[in-house]
Amino acid sequence: MKKFLTTTAALALVSVMAHAAYAADAKATPGKSIDMVLLPKFLGIAVFDQAHTGAAEAQKELKNPKEVKFLGPTPENSVAGQIEIVTNATTQNVGAIMISNNAGDQIAPAAKAAHDKGIKIVTWDSPIPTAEGEDVFVAQVDFNKTGQVMADMALNILPDGGEFAILSASPDAANQNAWIKAFEQVLKDPKYAKLKQVDLVYGNDQSEQSYNQALALVDKHPNLKLIMAPTTVGIAAAAKAMQDEKLCDKVKVSGLGLPAEMVSYTMNGCAPQFALWSFVDLGYLTYYTAYMLAAGDLKAEEGAKFTAGRMGDYEITKDPTREKGLRVLMGPFTVYDKSNVEAAAK
Repeated sequence: MKKFLTTTAALALVSVMAHAAYAADAKATPGKSIDMVLLPKFLGIAVFDQAHTGAAEAQKELKNPKEVKFLGPTPENSVAGQIEIVTNATTQNVGAIMISNNAGDQIAPAAKAAHDKGIKIVTWDSPIPTAEGEDVFVAQVDFNKTGQVMADMALNILPDGGEFAILSASPDAANQNAWIKAFEQVLKDPKYAKLKQVDLVYGNDQSEQSYNQALALVDKHPNLKLIMAPTTVGIAAAAKAMQDEKLCDKVKVSGLGLPAEMVSYTMNGCAPQFALWSFVDLGYLTYYTAYMLAAGDLKAEEGAKFTAGRMGDYEITKDPTREKGLRVLMGPFTVYDKSNVEAAAK
């Protein structure tokens, strides 16, 4: 009887130890040689350069002898170019591809082909809507909260209400579409009843197009009081357009922008409030996640916990915005105005 109890106790101890090992946060194994591709929506955008800086920081910290490959298409060829880069990388024995998706579900077949060959597919900034071919999405913020932040900024700028329009990036940008959907959902609350959306246009994340679209909105809607641009290119272009045409007293600009690019527009009143997160941190966390998946240190499954260097502990969860997606949530938002934008822009 004593022997049975001892055996039972031993088995119980083994079970507890095994559970503890499973529950513990996964840690990265530095020094593995893994080719990794960081794919922005396209080249030439400051926030994507910042993400590259963060990814390069993580690569050095993890002692991966292979430098991160920062590959991107031109703005004019973003959709086809992203698909081509994923397809080419699949034939080059890379371990992971990190994609800020600008091609909607059009990129899914290429991502799936890569994934089927054992390549880890981590999206960041903008996911694959169906999640097909994707291991996990590193979300900069909770997409539903983006809508709330946008609605609150709009109400702060227009406390008495009025007409506003949305200047987005491209129709295929999954992140933009999700933010706008969340924004429009929040606006159904009676609290925001005096805010009236009159248009939604696209500048394709190109400065000149966004600038012209902003001016066209003013011409089309003579009572327009606010342009909400959830894109760093669009918000800066719209603010410049309002400033150039001396319309800042009539039409305000808000959305998601870089402090360094928005500081002058905030200080002169063209863009009283805007928000963003750290793209350096987003690139860093994305690289850590992809490296650990490719190195076998982490599994892309709900409930998996891991430590991402200086950024601390994270957990892979279901993505509430996509039926089949998994996500790692970074956060948080920072809202900028005259009180903090100058310090952040340095």
